[in-house]
Amino acid sequence: MGLFDKLFRKKENEEIKEQVDKEKENTIKKSNEVSEVEEKKENQKINISQRLTKSKEGFFSKLKNIFTSKSKVDDSIYEELEDLLLQSDVGLSMTTNLINKLEKELKSNKVDNTEEVYEILKKLMSEFLLSQDSKIYLKDNKINVILVVGVNGVGKTTTIGKLALKYKKLGKKVLLGAGDTFRAAAVEQLEEWAKRADVDIVKGREGADPASVVYDTLSKAESIKADVVIIDTAGRLHNKSNLMRELEKINNIIKKKIGEQEYESLLVIDGTTGQNGLNQAKEFNSVTDLTGFIVTKLDGTAKGGIVFSVSEELKKPIKFIGLGEKIEDLIEFNAKDFVEAIFN
Repeated sequence: MGLFDKLFRKKENEEIKEQVDKEKENTIKKSNEVSEVEEKKENQKINISQRLTKSKEGFFSKLKNIFTSKSKVDDSIYEELEDLLLQSDVGLSMTTNLINKLEKELKSNKVDNTEEVYEILKKLMSEFLLSQDSKIYLKDNKINVILVVGVNGVGKTTTIGKLALKYKKLGKKVLLGAGDTFRAAAVEQLEEWAKRADVDIVKGREGADPASVVYDTLSKAESIKADVVIIDTAGRLHNKSNLMRELEKINNIIKKKIGEQEYESLLVIDGTTGQNGLNQAKEFNSVTDLTGFIVTKLDGTAKGGIVFSVSEELKKPIKFIGLGEKIEDLIEFNAKDFVEAIFN
């Protein structure tokens, strides 16, 4: 082998070694990235599980006790289960539906072992949540509108502030619309969140027509090319007809401004209020086309059944849940993670 061949072979070997080393480095890097993602997911699951301690020790602990205290399935199990589900804000309609499905499945599969019954019940309850798409899909080069409704005291304004900060951190240009013109404190609170999130806000004078504020907000969104517009609405109106008229005006303004593009209309519910929260959801759903729910203060309730009942009875998904006061405690709702956290 000549000198030229030796030099060429040596160079070729060095290039191969360099390529192998580079591929090895990339493999390690990807592996580390996957590990970080998995670790992040695991931390989130642990966080959800820890924050739902009250519900786990309350409702779901009692639920498990019904089955572990008996060796065989009998009529008393259905009676105890019905009482517990109703006490835990699951709601009459879903409770009746759930027990009927459970009884039918146990008979068709000839199940009489109570441990198996618990797993079947877990599966049935999970199905009510897993059938819903809880994602919010943001469109590029479009104004993504999120209209937020709900009564005073549920954490609506704070939730809007947390959403603004979340989307800002994702690199989105966010604009807030202070549509709750009937309550000065709501505007001031939203202004404070706008400062914290470093986003723009549009507000009107106290008592101004909320629809005009919405119009001004969307006009500004067009001029500054905002990605996400989050609009607050009044949490207290005198009666149902007033609420209907106000929300109808606001929805008409949004449709006029953004055309046929779909937008989110989210109801904020206080998870500790139980059946009252479910009734609010039914009322709002009757006057506006809700696309989903945000359930706050879930870390503070020992019941937790409202998560299942509101989603099932109104056939709308839960988009976010609130598990505390911090910004990171408002998280996108993941049905699978939620079910694993509370049942396991």
